[in-house]
Amino acid sequence: MPQRSTAALLLALTVLTAGSAQAQTYPTRQIKIIVGFAPGGIVDQMARAYGDFITRVTGQPTIVENLPGAAGTTSLGTLSRAVPDGYTIGVAISGNLAISPFVQKNMPVDVLKNLTPIASLVQSPLFIAVGPSVPAKTVQEFIAFAKSKPGGVTYGSAGMGSLPHLSAALFTHMAGLKAVHVPYRGASLAIADVTAGTLDMVSSAIGELRAGMDSGKLKVLLVASRKRATHAPDVPTAAEIGLPNYEVTTWLGVVAPNGLPIAAQERLHSLANRMLDDPETQKRLAAQNISPSKMTQSQFAEFLRAEHAAWGRRTKELGIEPR
Repeated sequence: MPQRSTAALLLALTVLTAGSAQAQTYPTRQIKIIVGFAPGGIVDQMARAYGDFITRVTGQPTIVENLPGAAGTTSLGTLSRAVPDGYTIGVAISGNLAISPFVQKNMPVDVLKNLTPIASLVQSPLFIAVGPSVPAKTVQEFIAFAKSKPGGVTYGSAGMGSLPHLSAALFTHMAGLKAVHVPYRGASLAIADVTAGTLDMVSSAIGELRAGMDSGKLKVLLVASRKRATHAPDVPTAAEIGLPNYEVTTWLGVVAPNGLPIAAQERLHSLANRMLDDPETQKRLAAQNISPSKMTQSQFAEFLRAEHAAWGRRTKELGIEPR
């Protein structure tokens, strides 16, 4: 074999061996997981669960750094500027990755250009619920009630531009209803006022509605999905009542700075999927009315792009401008 060809072959083998070795040895030290919200919420909980699983499998420590601010997007800017070596990653929610770019001015990051999608973690569809003062047990009855009410119905949300806000706005828009939005500082406050009869309607994930639903203080009318929800199988879908395009899901995923080596991406993705397969993880998720959402890394990247594009169209359709 010519000397030049031999040298090229040796170089190729060296590169392959180095990549394989990196995949097998990473991580070799502590991993920081950045979260855009205060401790205790679902994003923080999933980040800690993922970190604990990484430690259990690899023996390397992890730490969760909570960086709340700008409705959760400050953390994404910090993450995008981190060294892409696999030792600073993030767990983020759909609202920040797919909605904030269209409702928030001065976004600190271009989600599609500055971040690398690593792994999908969990999903939960949103629901439409009404309080006991609303004379409706079905979506059809609620629509009739809303159209007969002077000034339309009222609905609350976790704040302007939040996913519950856009979900409810999208539902009333698609159903042809007049509605007044009342923003709150959190979803629980809006749900409490719907339960008390101060507001007519709210859109939220089933975990936040479960207590009111089980007690009979909330009537959950539909799920914003084409298929019935695992944790609320008796609730009809939007498709069943004639709104097949009303699909709204909250989801969480692992993201990293651009430039992360492929070996580290594959390792982090594999660890996330192994965590979702873990029976103990599945038990904890079921208790919170959340479903695991395993995807390949390429599927997650495509899903993120599709969600980003969909909310770009929807916010424009709803006339919602960045604030």
